[in-house]
Amino acid sequence: MDIRRKIPWWMKIIIKLIISRFGINYSFWQKIKLFRHGKMDESDYARSVFDAHITRAGITANDLRDKTILELGPGDSIATAFLASSYGARTILLDTDFAAIRDIRIYQRLANDLNNKGIIVPDISTAKSLTEILNILNAKYLTEGLSSFSEIPADSVDLIFSQAVLEHIKKNEFLETICETYRILRPNGIASHVIDLKDHLGYALNNLRFQENIWDSDFMTRSGFYTNRIRYTEMIKLFKQAAFKVNITEVQKWDELPTPRYKMAKPFQSLSLEELLISEFHVVLRL
Repeated sequence: MDIRRKIPWWMKIIIKLIISRFGINYSFWQKIKLFRHGKMDESDYARSVFDAHITRAGITANDLRDKTILELGPGDSIATAFLASSYGARTILLDTDFAAIRDIRIYQRLANDLNNKGIIVPDISTAKSLTEILNILNAKYLTEGLSSFSEIPADSVDLIFSQAVLEHIKKNEFLETICETYRILRPNGIASHVIDLKDHLGYALNNLRFQENIWDSDFMTRSGFYTNRIRYTEMIKLFKQAAFKVNITEVQKWDELPTPRYKMAKPFQSLSLEELLISEFHVVLRL
């Protein structure tokens, strides 16, 4: 069992608050496997995520040629660029920092693994750096978060997807981020998102224990465990406020509250039980 799941949620907050103040680059923690931004460096997982989003969007592999795909929050890997290029698509990877593994041997193994499974990707054997690999894959890697959208022209992207990423966008930047995805989508473009409403600490609702002035403070948002705590109904309203047409494709719920209601901050105590029981949902957005 993953030892990280045995650490109490409150201890994870303390550890991450302390570590975040050391000023040590994320790549260090990545190498010692203490922190990970998802599992997109694993070929089977990356392929399952990619396939699920294009299926949910009603797209087939043949539809991707010469299209542009944007992944929000690619995490530790540029695996999506390999998968997209195998279908003749261009890729934009957009994140809030440079989290992708830089070791090209990892990507060489990823490419070999995909090729062995019948997913033929461009030859990267001569690449000497991550930048060269991205060029071979016809991919861009943007790492300035919301401000990176300024580098993407309007009506230029065919498919946007994210996997458990939207909940990490700062609350005060959420609507603007969604509006930017609306701006860059082509008229017939589609966005597919999986949103995980669990706390990412104890996989419950422990993040709802805190008052807003504490949880959304710079001290907390810069410490590696932040989620914006935007709940299901409010998030749907924000999608619609950005002018998207919203189609919910799946909703997952707890059987009972994983965190007692009386331990939540007052704004969340007043939410309906039905609202609080939603742990994850999948949404498809269209213009």
